[in-house]
Amino acid sequence: MDADERRRTILDVARRDGAVDVTELAAELVVAKETVRRDLRALEEHGLVRRTHGGAYPVESAGFETTLAVRTTRLVPQKSRIAKAAADLLGDAETVFVDEGYTPKLVAEALPRDRQLTVVTASLGVATALADAEKIAVLLLGGRVRGSTMATVDHWTTRMLSEFVIDLAYVGANGISREYGLTTPDPAVSEVKAQAMRSARRRVLASVHTKFGAVSFCRFAEVRDFETIVTDAGLSSAEAHRYTLLGPQVLRV
Repeated sequence: MDADERRRTILDVARRDGAVDVTELAAELVVAKETVRRDLRALEEHGLVRRTHGGAYPVESAGFETTLAVRTTRLVPQKSRIAKAAADLLGDAETVFVDEGYTPKLVAEALPRDRQLTVVTASLGVATALADAEKIAVLLLGGRVRGSTMATVDHWTTRMLSEFVIDLAYVGANGISREYGLTTPDPAVSEVKAQAMRSARRRVLASVHTKFGAVSFCRFAEVRDFETIVTDAGLSSAEAHRYTLLGPQVLRV
């Protein structure tokens, strides 16, 4: 197996499993760990992966997006802490938008069940999670369902969303960059997120640290558009401070 074939294999594994481990790859490919590290450096230079301590994870782009099933297996403790902290920012909001994705679904599950709320969402998972809450009215936006995320998109979704004035939007992103703002791979998803930003009075971003510095295909918001960013302690305090200079409060939990 030459270097190009080996790197294609590594990328395929990363996209299938959501992440790769240097030691496991070295054993699977029967090469030295340093060879795998060189391959990961090369893939990172091409913007295909981001390296972590001991491995790497794939960068989402116009041609690639991790599935919801993969997202439910990665950094779950961090995502749970982020969701709880984000839900605590509800304040006196009565109408809430909850975005598609695993972390927003955890936010939905962390919302209080003992008060009247109206939750608007494009996510079938969020709607299902809240369907049995007696005091929460769930409005599921209609549209084409994307199988990878189990959420609705296209003009039916954005048109319905544009009719609402929402107190608070909980939004997720595939990439968060101080230079390029908030991005996602799919233009149809980007339109729904952008409309949610326009419809909401307050906006909270809930996302794990691995999304910071990543840039995807479609920009739907700027960092300054958010009241608060909730992430985990994997984002350094210095980098968090750089984001606060753009406007939002940054909570590391």
